[in-house]
Amino acid sequence: MKQTTIAKRVEGIGIGLHKGEPIRIVLDPLEADDGIVFYRKDLMTTIKAKPQSVINTQMATVIGNEKGYISTIEHLLSAISGYGIDNIKIILDANEVPVMDGSSIGFCMMLDEAGVVNLEAEKQIMIIKKEIEIKNGDKFVKISPSKNPKFNYTIKFNHPIIGTQNYLFEFSKQNYIKEIARARTFGFLKDVQALRAKNLALGGSLENAVVMDDNSILNPEGLRFEDEFVRHKILDAIGDLALMGMPIFGDYESYAGSHELNHLLTLEILSDAKNYEIVKLNQKEALEYAKVFS
Repeated sequence: MKQTTIAKRVEGIGIGLHKGEPIRIVLDPLEADDGIVFYRKDLMTTIKAKPQSVINTQMATVIGNEKGYISTIEHLLSAISGYGIDNIKIILDANEVPVMDGSSIGFCMMLDEAGVVNLEAEKQIMIIKKEIEIKNGDKFVKISPSKNPKFNYTIKFNHPIIGTQNYLFEFSKQNYIKEIARARTFGFLKDVQALRAKNLALGGSLENAVVMDDNSILNPEGLRFEDEFVRHKILDAIGDLALMGMPIFGDYESYAGSHELNHLLTLEILSDAKNYEIVKLNQKEALEYAKVFS
């Protein structure tokens, strides 16, 4: 099975969630083994998408270096992972990825326009060798060995619209597009007001997030899925794990997880070579796995 990139350059414009300003985004093909690379055109600095580049996880996953940072990368990385893309360059002229409609479907549309092509080098897969868990009180994320990656996520919010939700997602490109990609980020009106008082979330609106007051959803169109909230948490988790730079053969499970716990999980996996094995699939395995991205 071969590594992949996109067939051609594509570009778009969207609003930044925090600054509320238009951001131009360009997706470019890359050669084999280049990985996922972000480029801040305004600062002329490159930031590799990897766990060691993460500098903040408070409200989004943020990567950076001594020259600058890029925020809210998880939705784009989620789409890239869903499409099985190994090598791609993301060019931005601001310090965040545009929020689009609050989901990853806009990025999926860009990837559909670009197309996906094989490169000459063999695709590498990370095989999880033993269960690894990160806990914070009753909250946890964990990953365990599996040949058919799944995401089993549970959330619990003291809100009449959300409550307790669970979703089990079996990873494949088509399942991702159908079940996960359209799930939007969400927040509460009182939190949005507090953020705006700090000059944050200036680009947030009912056009790019599900917003709730104490009792109801403010978006006139309502939800895209009855359990859209937990599906978006899976979308985020896929994006956070994409920082590993290759597909992961492991089952992910979480209760009330977060970007921070996901980040700590990636670091813990990499902390001991006994936790994982990086392999190239044999011909039979490769044919089976290729169906995941068909």
